[in-house]
Amino acid sequence: MLARVVDRTRRARTIDRVIVATTRNPQDDPLAEHARTLSIDVFRGDEEDVLDRYYQTAGHYALDVVVRITSDCPLLDPGLADEVIQPLLDTGSTVDYSANTLRRTFPRGLDVEAVPFATLERVWRVARSPHQRAHVFPYIVEHPDEFSMAGLTHPIDRSRMRWTVDTEEDLTFVRSICRALVARDFTWRDVLAVLEREPELLRINERVRQKTAHDL
Repeated sequence: MLARVVDRTRRARTIDRVIVATTRNPQDDPLAEHARTLSIDVFRGDEEDVLDRYYQTAGHYALDVVVRITSDCPLLDPGLADEVIQPLLDTGSTVDYSANTLRRTFPRGLDVEAVPFATLERVWRVARSPHQRAHVFPYIVEHPDEFSMAGLTHPIDRSRMRWTVDTEEDLTFVRSICRALVARDFTWRDVLAVLEREPELLRINERVRQKTAHDL
């Protein structure tokens, strides 16, 4: 699944480097080694303080813009990622935070968040609550008056769909989608087309409860 996420992330035209930011814990040694065998950059940091892990990773690699993509989203759409990231790259941009999660309309599992390094550093310095450290960017969403934000939405709300992998049911769903889509460069609309043909697939994980940022 990690390899799939990295492969799809690399297809985004606005992303020029993909880094797996995992923990220093020994149980993640096999994951780090597997990433290296795939020629993927790896940075290891704190398990609980994911915000610090992101900050240290970004500083180590001298990143200008930092994009958060989680490794449990193998159906990530590179084109959507580009749409989220582009506002930060536009000439004269003053955007501090761009995401397709500010007002959810896309299925869960397509989440992309992006910030300039200066915003990441600012949040790293001021965020104190455990959930703000564990989920990286809640501080921004909880303090909208302090940041300039860009939110990507879709006219049709499909936020109740689960395309992320947290449970066995989610994994079964994603495997079913991947079996139906042979090409590796499919888009999120291709997934929708599968679900229109086979709506019964949506029942596989429809009862899974989504965790919130406060579920630590």
